[in-house]
Amino acid sequence: MANTTSAKKATRKIARRTDVNKARRSRMRSFIRKVEEAIASGDKTAAEAALKAAQPELQRAATKGVVHRNTASRKVSRLASRVNAIGA
Repeated sequence: MANTTSAKKATRKIARRTDVNKARRSRMRSFIRKVEEAIASGDKTAAEAALKAAQPELQRAATKGVVHRNTASRKVSRLASRVNAIGA
């Protein structure tokens, strides 16, 4: 248990940041899930639209430190290649 005043404040800050990061991570995953569902349905236009919406959300998560930059880029890249493969 935190004893000093500063340690108690740090604990409160960590709890707030955790809640914010959880919300951001959940939002990011929701956008990814929409792309995955569009890919599974085989609807290329819907998949492209979902990817276009998910891309800035992933980059925002990377900017805010929820995920690493490279992780966000990798996810976007892999989703984009899967969307492009729908028509083939």
